[in-house]
Amino acid sequence: MIIIPVKEGENIDRALKRFKRKFERTGTIKELRSRQAFKKPSVAKREEKIRAVYVQQLQREE
Repeated sequence: MIIIPVKEGENIDRALKRFKRKFERTGTIKELRSRQAFKKPSVAKREEKIRAVYVQQLQREE
C-alpha cells in the first residue's frame, strides 16, 4: 500500500503527482498489462534481445 503524507497547506495536485510517481515506480500497471495475454518465453527473449540491441545503438550514437 502506498502512503503519501500530505503536509499542512500543501497543494492536493502536488500530492497527487507524488502518488502517481510512486505508483508508477512500483510497476503494477506494467505487470498487469503483461499478464493480460500469455507470451511464450522464446518470444519474450527475442523481444528482450531486440530491445538490448536498440539501447546499445543509442548508446553508441552518443
